[in-house]
Amino acid sequence: MDRRLELHEELCDILGSRNVYFQPPESVKLKYPCILYNLSTVDTWRADNKLYLRKNRYLITVVDKNPDSKIHEDILYHFPLCSFDRSYTVDNLNHRVLVLYY
Repeated sequence: MDRRLELHEELCDILGSRNVYFQPPESVKLKYPCILYNLSTVDTWRADNKLYLRKNRYLITVVDKNPDSKIHEDILYHFPLCSFDRSYTVDNLNHRVLVLYY
């Protein structure tokens, strides 16, 4: 299975619903709470002029009407290479942005 699809399924399991969207177009009507994610970059590490390690870095945004939502914490605990980046509110929706290497 494709690694991104594996990530998608893990995020669905954590959220407990299928409201997980990979790079959704503006035409998609989101259902809350939801998780949005996109590929941010691919980091590579080299040693001895050879590719040593390559990891995809994703930006994950948890969007929820509940300001006390703990979904982002569940993601942080689930993935060892995940960190909290920032938090903001737009149109009474709370956004928690995480950085995940997967």
